[in-house]
Amino acid sequence: MIQLKRKGKATRYFVLFTLAILTSISLCWGKAGIRTIPVLSIISSQPASAQLIRSQDTWRQVYEQLPDFPKENQYVTNETGEVNLESTLVSRLIRYHLYEKRRLPNYRFDWKLTLADYLGANEYINESDYPGSSTLTENPMSGDRAAIEKLTRQQREELIEVLVSIYNPNRPDPQMSTPNPQPSPPSTPTRPSKPRLPQPGDADLLNINF
Repeated sequence: MIQLKRKGKATRYFVLFTLAILTSISLCWGKAGIRTIPVLSIISSQPASAQLIRSQDTWRQVYEQLPDFPKENQYVTNETGEVNLESTLVSRLIRYHLYEKRRLPNYRFDWKLTLADYLGANEYINESDYPGSSTLTENPMSGDRAAIEKLTRQQREELIEVLVSIYNPNRPDPQMSTPNPQPSPPSTPTRPSKPRLPQPGDADLLNINF
């Protein structure tokens, strides 16, 4: 029992010693001007899937597959005073989905929740936190919501399908359904054969020669 307690204390001391070393290294690197990741953020069990996903070019892929989808990229940037053509409806929708709501990008249901937010049927969208509210001269939230409301149900389904296929390329295509096997024709019942009547010479078959 004493040995087990000593082992438990030694393990705790080792963990604390390791954390102290990592913390000191991160502090030294931070002072040297090197960008580091905090140790506590590595140890934290909070899911970081949304932070690891690159969404800079995802909206471009969406417009490549849906060229007629509304862009809503007429807004002016605060710093330059020029129209930011890369601030599109899809780019802001993706940022809202991933970073504001922290929803997974590879599930249809999560994207439906996001579109429901835009339609006013789910969660409230905070205007001050909406993507582009602090970088554009005009908050694009109302315009984006109006553009989503004008979409048909088929257009919204197409948008969700494209987004899911981009973030989950290994997902099987739902349109490729396995063909249903053709039913085999019903078998006709066979009639029982009539018993064979005795024939002349059948008695000779009983003669067995050893």
